[in-house]
Amino acid sequence: MSRQNTPLARSCAIHQPNLLPRLSTLAKIHAADVWVVLDDVQFARRDYQHRARLAALADPQHRKWLSIETHLPDGRATLIRDARLADPHRTARRLGQLPAQFYRTSPHWPLLRSALEPVLRSLTETTPTAAVAEATTLALLSLLGWRGSVVRSSDLSASSDRSARLADLTTAVSADTYLCGTGGLRYLDPRPFAEQHLNVRAFRPPAADGLWTGAAQISALWALAAYGPSDVRAAIDHQRAAP
Repeated sequence: MSRQNTPLARSCAIHQPNLLPRLSTLAKIHAADVWVVLDDVQFARRDYQHRARLAALADPQHRKWLSIETHLPDGRATLIRDARLADPHRTARRLGQLPAQFYRTSPHWPLLRSALEPVLRSLTETTPTAAVAEATTLALLSLLGWRGSVVRSSDLSASSDRSARLADLTTAVSADTYLCGTGGLRYLDPRPFAEQHLNVRAFRPPAADGLWTGAAQISALWALAAYGPSDVRAAIDHQRAAP
């Protein structure tokens, strides 16, 4: 996708597709005008690309992994975009049943279930794992009324150097600001951004209590089920406006 054909944007978030993402990740994407799905880097088996931590509604310290079986055609060298579901029928069952077990007593569960049902119906033998993760993220973003756009890094040209790559991707989607999570700030080199006249803005979730409990560890499904989409969106908007 060329820069000329990409809608003008003020800010972008660049993040790998995560299955039922954590609130910290969801909030960062929600705060951006464009989400660049980082799909052309190596798949990591112990990351969040194919698994999510669900937390019990009444006790968020009680947690369980929801994982979807993934086939890596090139072994450890497989890129995220090339990983495939090993068993789409089992994936659909797990994505349908486990969240229901955790959150069906919530008054907000019908909304959450309705948002996720189209994802379950779309799974086939050729579905990439990344597509499932991306779809679950977009489903949760839709509950929050996000109106941004999505671009995949594999459709863009960028440097192979880590920080320069992020700057190139920011420029490629006509953004002037890169939203960076607190983890990314530890390794980010600001020079490529300065060279391209780009801003880097840290997105820092508040203290992990209340709605933000476990925001960097557990799926945002917990906050959405416990507090509801309206309260979650208000909290994210408040954090976005924070200096």
